[in-house]
Amino acid sequence: MTAFLQGFSLSLALIVAIGAQNAFVLRQGLRRAHVPQVVLFCALADAVLVAAGVYGMAGVLGAQPLLARALAALGAVFLAGYGLRALWRSRRPATLQAAAAAPGGRAAVLAQAAAFTLLNPHVYLDTVLLVGSVGAQHAPLARAVFVAGAALASAGWFAALGFGARWLAPVFARPRAWQWLDRLIGATMLVLAAGLAMRAAGVA
Repeated sequence: MTAFLQGFSLSLALIVAIGAQNAFVLRQGLRRAHVPQVVLFCALADAVLVAAGVYGMAGVLGAQPLLARALAALGAVFLAGYGLRALWRSRRPATLQAAAAAPGGRAAVLAQAAAFTLLNPHVYLDTVLLVGSVGAQHAPLARAVFVAGAALASAGWFAALGFGARWLAPVFARPRAWQWLDRLIGATMLVLAAGLAMRAAGVA
């Protein structure tokens, strides 16, 4: 039970922070577009990454600083591009109404979910390095319990974020609300991209 609660609380504390992946899940929830698939993908990806960290990947990535910087560079480019697109969309809010906006096909949406999850170095730093290194300190049997707790926290958060966003749909039925959401998402993406760029350059 101690290992379960530790995994649950640590994962939840890290994942609740505002970030690119959360912003993407929230937007899909507001659009009511492929929400179950996005939630399932993000939850499973987190569970796999945490398990990989607990069972050995933490040491591999920790010993490869060049790999960490390369991941930071890729993530910075991806987040900057998405942030600029969100800011561009905010100039034409009439096209962003939930009923009229085209969210893209399932494959395209899942590709974006994969990019936000796998091209974001913060995901690896949080799940693989930090959560993984803590879980690796437990006994072999307790490690599985730790992973289960972390995975449950991740799944619960993404489900609440994706499905709970539907209750906000009346608010975002107005173009003005979509405009401000895109501005917030765009600004968040650019701030994260700047931080990753600094990390890739070895400044931070």
